[in-house]
Amino acid sequence: MATQALENRERRVLVLPPTRRDGDVTCAMLRNVGLDCDVVGNARMLASRLSTSIGAVVLTDAVVGDPDLSSVMEALDHQPQWSDVPVILLSRPAQPSHNDKRRFGKLTNLTVLDRPTSARALVSAVEAAIRGRARQYQIRDQLNSLRAADSERKNADRRKDEFLATLAHELRNPLAPIRTGLQALARPGGDGAAGTVIRTIMERQLSQMVRLIDDLLDVSRISSGKVVLQRTRVDLRAIAELAIEASQPFIAAGEHDFKADLPDGPVWVDGDASRLSQVIINLLNNAAKYTADGGQIRLSLSSDHAGARVRVQDNGVGIPPEMLDEVFDIFTQVNRTLDRSQGGLGIGLSLVRRLTEMHGGEVAADSKGLGHGSTFTVRLPLMDAVQSPAASDEAAQCEPPQRPRLRILVVDDIPDVADVLKMLLDLEGFETLVAYSGLTALESAREFRPNVVICDIGLPEMDGHEIARRLRGDPKVASATLIALTGWGAEGELRRTRESGFDFHLVKPVDANALLALLSQISPRTALTDEA
Repeated sequence: MATQALENRERRVLVLPPTRRDGDVTCAMLRNVGLDCDVVGNARMLASRLSTSIGAVVLTDAVVGDPDLSSVMEALDHQPQWSDVPVILLSRPAQPSHNDKRRFGKLTNLTVLDRPTSARALVSAVEAAIRGRARQYQIRDQLNSLRAADSERKNADRRKDEFLATLAHELRNPLAPIRTGLQALARPGGDGAAGTVIRTIMERQLSQMVRLIDDLLDVSRISSGKVVLQRTRVDLRAIAELAIEASQPFIAAGEHDFKADLPDGPVWVDGDASRLSQVIINLLNNAAKYTADGGQIRLSLSSDHAGARVRVQDNGVGIPPEMLDEVFDIFTQVNRTLDRSQGGLGIGLSLVRRLTEMHGGEVAADSKGLGHGSTFTVRLPLMDAVQSPAASDEAAQCEPPQRPRLRILVVDDIPDVADVLKMLLDLEGFETLVAYSGLTALESAREFRPNVVICDIGLPEMDGHEIARRLRGDPKVASATLIALTGWGAEGELRRTRESGFDFHLVKPVDANALLALLSQISPRTALTDEA
């Protein structure tokens, strides 16, 4: 309806006649062919209408005597660059006066018809003018689209620059205590009681770095549709308890007053336990980040006929009203104009929304404004209650795996990476050997006859894919389990490692416990899985 009204205004013809009767007759003639028409009483009124959307102007040489004609010419001179309003002048066939030439000679879109003129000639001239005017509006719309695209590009560039600056800042933060901690450990006495504290700090900061990188990878995977949920019937109450435990260091660091209101029984949903845990962890961490030390954070879980509801509430910095709809957008940070010390990449809440929607749910933000705290509510569809696993099954799942004695070949062109991994495996009782190049790896494999090869992908001269293909083609080592340990974690790279012959794909920096757990389950041939 609004679009149609705009199109009608853009086709409207303004008529400035010598008499009102002439104007009514002209408008009636134009309306008969479907054109909208308005009669204006004088030149000043016409000038005031030229700044609006119109199709064409029809006037006669009688307007020359109007003292306000100059205001019409001035209005036509100040049109936007794309605009050139068509003017149809009905003039006596006598030789135009010098005054007429001076007044109308500057018009670049002028059609002159002899007066009196036939209805057919006038209608034809007006319709031609309207068609030309329509093309001008098309140019206007294209220019507006280009300006909007350019503005969006500049905004995207600005957000990208802010994101890269924030990313550099957030990665340097954990690197500083890690570097200082390493230097402290190297000093005399660094292995004492202070060393235990230093290692704890370094481990915490390293986990923060890994979390930032994992969030970046998750955004990329979800945006490209590469994330597939491992959905099962899960207890949302148990997931919330695990999320609270994972977020406890952030909550404790701020000395927040935290309380959780969880139901006595399970809340069953169809979902991916790790991804739902990620949703709640991000909400809790976000609340801790944007709440002043000693503030209040509340988490509640409830369910009714409408589904399960997780609510995280804080009394922190709050959200401006104009940002409530934008807070879930990628790289958006509420504190861009506030205190930036809270940090963050502006991707946590975006992940919350995308993962929630992948589960068929929805998330909403609410705040009364800056300084009044925030509330985030996640809603998920419920499932029918099911029987919990038998106690014997649970006990069997909790039994620690028996770790086999394995010969492991570590292949990486960065000695520090390879040597540290070898030290870890040696401490766990494995027999290990290191190779720093592809050719050395192939030679060592034939002599060492490893059960497992842990191989980097980005190697010079011969990459990990070629190494895997050659190992699979060598009868002496073809049965070894091949593990890709690489910084590349995209879906395409996982597919390439599978095609090359790798059994598993781990993304650096790998958690030592995860690697050891995988080694405990090694079988002669295992289908390639993503353990990242």
